[in-house]
Amino acid sequence: MDDGALNGRRIVVGVTGGIAAYKACDLVSTLVKAGAQVRVVMTRNAERFVGRLTFEALIGGPVSHDMWAERADMEHISLADFAEAVIVAPATANIIGKYAHGIADDLLSTALLVFTCPVIMAPAMNTRMLGSAPVQANLRLLSERGVRILEPAEGRLACGDEGVGRLPDTATLVEALEDALGVASDSLAGLRVLVTAGPTREPLDPVRFLSNPSSGKMGYALAAEAARRGGAVTLVSGPVALSDPRGVEVVRVGSAEEMHEAVQARAGTVDVFIGAAAVADWRPVEASDHKLKKTGREELTLRLQRTPDIIAGVAAWEPRPLVVGFAAETEELLAHAEEKLRAKGLDLIAANDVSRLDVGFTTDANEITLIDATGTRSEFPIMSKAEVAGAILDRIEELLARGRESGR
Repeated sequence: MDDGALNGRRIVVGVTGGIAAYKACDLVSTLVKAGAQVRVVMTRNAERFVGRLTFEALIGGPVSHDMWAERADMEHISLADFAEAVIVAPATANIIGKYAHGIADDLLSTALLVFTCPVIMAPAMNTRMLGSAPVQANLRLLSERGVRILEPAEGRLACGDEGVGRLPDTATLVEALEDALGVASDSLAGLRVLVTAGPTREPLDPVRFLSNPSSGKMGYALAAEAARRGGAVTLVSGPVALSDPRGVEVVRVGSAEEMHEAVQARAGTVDVFIGAAAVADWRPVEASDHKLKKTGREELTLRLQRTPDIIAGVAAWEPRPLVVGFAAETEELLAHAEEKLRAKGLDLIAANDVSRLDVGFTTDANEITLIDATGTRSEFPIMSKAEVAGAILDRIEELLARGRESGR
C-alpha cells in the first residue's frame, strides 16, 4: 500500500451476510488508517455476523443500513454522490444476484444501482455455491458490465470444506481499490524484484512431510505491493491457499531444494530480493517411496540434513541485489535478528515474534522491527500485512536511493 495514496479518497464498503463479514473490519480499519474517508453500508443479514457498533467505532460515524431511516436526503443518492469507489466484501450469492438483475430491496442493493464510480465485488461463499450455474452466470453478467470481480481465495471454509470461496486477504482488497482509483505508483519502475513466500515441505514418505504453519500472507503482500509500485515482480511460492497477486509472475514450488533452484535460476537478473518464505532448515536424509507403517514399531528415528541456505546464496551473487530477509523468532528477537543480518550479509532484516497469537504466521497482521546493515532500527506497531509490506518497501526504496548516491 502506497503511503498517502488513499489519503482523502472517498470509499464505500458494502458488507453482506456471510461469515467473512468479520474480515471487513480489517479492511475498513486499514482504509481509515491510510487516511481514506470511508462509509459503510450493511445489510440486515450482515448485522447477524458483525454489529454496526464495530464499524461505527472504526469509521468514527454512523453506518448506513436502513432504507427507511429519517433523513434530510435520499441516502442511496448521497452515497453515490460521495463515492469514488465501492467494494462489496464479502459479496454473497444474494447480493450478486440482486445486482446482476436490478433488484433493489434494501439500502445496499438500491445504492448499487445508482453508483457510477468503479464497483468491486469480492465473492465469498461455499465452493459448490460459488461454482453453481446461476452464481457463475451472474458474475459473468456483472463482469461484462464493467464490475470488477475479485477471484476468491482457496482454503478451509466455514462449513469445514476445503476449496475456493474464501474472501481475499486485506492486501488484495486494498490493491483492487487502489487500482480502481488509479493510485498505483511507479517508484520501482524498471527494477526487478524477486520474493519468496510461504512454507516448504520436506517429504518423509508419499503422504507425510516436515513443514511449518506459514500462510504466505506476508510474502504475497510484499509481492503485490512491489508490483503496485511498478516493479517487475517474480514470486517463488511454497504451498499456500492464496490468490496470485495481480501483475506478478508466480513460480510454485514444494521443497526447499525446489525453491533454491527457482531462486538460483534468476541469479544476476534481480535488483531486489526479499526472502519472506519460511524455509525448512532440515529435510530427511532419505524419504521412503512408500507410506511408513507403524506396524511392529514403537519408535521411528529420522536422520535429517540441512537444506540449502537460499538467502545467503543470494547475498553472494554477482551482481548482487539488495537483499532483505526475515527473522521469525520465538525468543531474543532482536539479538537473533542482528546475528542473522551479519551472518548472511543482508542489507535489511524484518524481525517478528512468531510465538504470539495476535501476529505472525497465520494472522492478517504483523508487528516488525526493521534493522539495516548499519544497525539502525525502526520499530512498527501492529499493522495489517498490507501496511507492513508498504513500510518494508518504503525502507527498501530508501536503501536503493542511498546506494545510487554512493555509486553502488
